[in-house]
Amino acid sequence: MKKGKIIAEYSIIIICALVSGLAFQLLIAPNNFAPAGFGGIAMLLEHFFPGLPIFGYFSLVVNVPLCIFACLCINKEFGLKSFTFCVATALGYIIFDYVGVESFQYVTQDGILPCVIGGIVSGVNYGIVVRLEASTGGTDIVAKWASKKNPLVNFFWATFIINAVVAVGSYFVYAYNVEANKFIFTNNYQPIVLCILYCFISSYIGNYMIKGTKSAYKFTVVTTHAKEINKEIIETLHHGATKLEGEGVYTGEQRDVLICVVSKHQIVDFKNILDKYDNTFAVIENVTETIGTFRRK
Repeated sequence: MKKGKIIAEYSIIIICALVSGLAFQLLIAPNNFAPAGFGGIAMLLEHFFPGLPIFGYFSLVVNVPLCIFACLCINKEFGLKSFTFCVATALGYIIFDYVGVESFQYVTQDGILPCVIGGIVSGVNYGIVVRLEASTGGTDIVAKWASKKNPLVNFFWATFIINAVVAVGSYFVYAYNVEANKFIFTNNYQPIVLCILYCFISSYIGNYMIKGTKSAYKFTVVTTHAKEINKEIIETLHHGATKLEGEGVYTGEQRDVLICVVSKHQIVDFKNILDKYDNTFAVIENVTETIGTFRRK
């Protein structure tokens, strides 16, 4: 990998990490709810020790050994990038706490808007970091190692259990009144709801970022008029197509198979082309991302 690309990727990871640490300071910590995973556990612990950046120290204690493990047992580049993100997030959180950003904290009575904004920020950061072949630490590293050892393993339940413990535990933890030094239980399920909402938004945005935004539609066309259809595809849609030879399983007759990827705005035009020809059958599939580019000479 070129040196300039390496510097750019690590710079992006550090920026995402610092934004993540700042989001925790401004949006999550002051609104008394915990996100998912090990970060959520750290936030729950921090509630008992107000004024101390427990999240930052806890992240270092948990994620540094996991990142070293990732370097040794998964992939060195993946481990180093994950280490960079985790350390930068933790140190950023500690530094922002030391500098003092209380005047910039966004606090609301219900905490919904800070939760939504925090979830979006988390999802975007997660998507960018994963696309750069890194992770945000915690259960992501364990899941990566588990999938490498056994590609068929389903790590969903382990993550679900951790997140469920954080969500349910937040009800009891945030019932603790620091000033009164006792637990005051009420019918306030706000911490649980905010935790679930944060997880949903973060996961949705993160998955969307990972899948990519270059969505398209693939037509697989079985026909006896491949030459005519291909000509119309080129002239009308300004696309090319790939032609394969196929054979009917039942009849044994030979057919041509055309494969073409178009944008959603060209679906109707493509259907209009196919309607002109008999002995033509097509299947439409949603393509979440296209990779590579064919350039016309």
